[in-house]
Formats: sequence, C-alpha cells, structure tokens
Amino acid sequence: MSTTDLLTQDGLGQDRPAAVRRLLARPELGSLIAAVAVFAVFAVAAEPFLRPSSLGTVLYAASTIGIMAVPVALLMIGGEFDLSAGVLVTTAALTSSMVSYQFTAVTWVGVLVSLATTLAIGWFNGFMLGRTKLPSFIVTLGTFLMLTGANLGVTKAISGTVSTKSISDMEGFAACRWLFASEVSVGGLTIKATVWWWLGLLAVGSWVLLRTTFGNWVFAVGGDADAARAVGVPVARTKTLLYLGVGFGAWVLGQHLLFSFDTVQSGEGVGNELIYIVAAVIGGCLITGGYGSVVGSALGALIFGMASKGIIYAQWNPDWFKFFLGAMLLLAALLNAYVKRRAERGPR
Repeated sequence: MSTTDLLTQDGLGQDRPAAVRRLLARPELGSLIAAVAVFAVFAVAAEPFLRPSSLGTVLYAASTIGIMAVPVALLMIGGEFDLSAGVLVTTAALTSSMVSYQFTAVTWVGVLVSLATTLAIGWFNGFMLGRTKLPSFIVTLGTFLMLTGANLGVTKAISGTVSTKSISDMEGFAACRWLFASEVSVGGLTIKATVWWWLGLLAVGSWVLLRTTFGNWVFAVGGDADAARAVGVPVARTKTLLYLGVGFGAWVLGQHLLFSFDTVQSGEGVGNELIYIVAAVIGGCLITGGYGSVVGSALGALIFGMASKGIIYAQWNPDWFKFFLGAMLLLAALLNAYVKRRAERGPR
C-alpha cells in the first residue's frame, strides 16, 4: 500500500489539506508574512535595529498606531470607517487639558470629561449614520472638518495661542502620567504604557470579535447589512457601538499625548486617520467590510513601527517611507481580496 493510500485511509490526507486551507484563509496571514519579512530586512540592513533600546522605540511607534488600529479594524469589519479618528485623538487631549486648567485644577476631572466627549462624538457619528443613511465617508468627513476647526478655534479662544497651557503642577498629574505615559525598563528594553494599553485593547477586541454574539453581529452587518437586519441583528446599534469603540481608543491615545508632553498643539492629528486605516487594511481588513482581523491590525501597526524606525536606523532616505507604505497598502488590499475569494469558494 502506498503512502498516499495510508494517508487517505487514516484521514490525514484529508485533514492536512483542510488545515492548510483554513490557515490560508486567515485574514492576518499576509500581514504576518510581511511583518516577518520587514523584520528580517531591517535586522540585516540596520545593525542598531536589534538593540533593546531600538526595539523599545519600534514597539512604542507601533503601539501609538495600534491603539487606534484595533477599534478602526472592528469598525471596518462592520462595513464602515472613520475619517475623524485622527483629529479625535487631539480633541481628547485638548479637552482634558483645557478643562483641567480652566475649571478645576484637578487633572482627573479633565480626563473624565474628555472620555465623555470622545464617546459623545463616537455616538454622534453612529447616530448620524443610522438616522440619515448617508455613507460613513460623508458623515465622518463632516465630523473631521468640524473637529479640525473646533480644535483650533476653541484653543485660540481660551488659551490665546494654538497650544494648551502646562498642567504639570496640577493635582493628579503624576497619577495620570503613570497610567497613560509611564515606562518600564527591562534589560535596556523600555516599554511604555501605550504598549500595555495596546495589548489590552488587542486582547479585548479579539475576544469580542471571535467569542461573542456581538462579534457575529459585526461580521454580519459588514457583510450584508440588509440580510443581517432581516434576521434580527440590530444594525444601527452595532455600528454605533463600534464608533464608541473608536472614541474610547482616541481617548486613551489622547491622554497619552497630553501626559507625555504636558501641552498639546491644536493642529495635530490631521492625516493620522489614514495611517490607522492603512494598518487595518495591511492587517487583513477589506474596505467593503465583513472580513478582517483584530490581530492583523496589530501586525499592520507593527509593520508601520518597524518601517518608520528601521528606515532611520538603516540610514535610508526617509522620503521613501510613504512610498513603502502605499505599496504595502496596495499589496495587502489585493492579497486580502484574493484570500477572501478563495475562502468563499471553499475546498476544491
């Protein structure tokens, strides 16, 4: 009896191809391969890249993208995206700073008001999307423009400049800095608080998407909202909750920016929303919705962190970074579409 016959008889010949097909259908497979390849390139091309201090810098750069990439990926899997995510981070930092400075002199009050503000803006995006039936591009573009103007206008009206006042001497500042902007050094590797926030959001997001009924709703509304509504899925509420998730991520990252640098420039954040979307797409999310991975978004953020810092360590021309990012985006989008088609066709 041949080896092939033996494999077929005991089931291994059938199980192994099925396992391979399941692996190839994973949304994050392409980003995992890309992350390994990018790491290998810079490990060879840039001697400082493998130093613990450099790896800490890479992790920090990845975490500041990854904190937002997680909720943005969930939103994209649900069939929507948010163009206001970048400036919402700045809004969170500005709100916390100005409320603390102008009204209370207690930073925790500003932090809580900032959380309420970002959640309210997330709810507004979801409410407008469900009530008006407008595309999320239009709704969140409007929010983006309003927040951009409000960030600058309100800051100048209150502070007289385009930046906030220092709050480093206020009650609660040290505790807030520990929560949002502290760091721990282990053997030369510096791990900042954003890394822990990122890993926590990643764990919660993965669990919600893959282990809960709400995660099934997210896939359903992203794949076909009308069909999901027909079987009882609360489409509008699901999308609103996803926008609340973006608001929460923006709050976390906004507090980190504030308590890391003490003051905030009101014009920051413009354009970062595209980086979050790129990280999610590189990680396996489709613009059309219904397909993607939270873990993949973390890998996309890691690729961004490695590339942005690796180019510097390798002493390459940093002008090419955006070219690299655009190429990765196109390749990831093509690969994601191909993998999704293969998964939908099933075994052959």
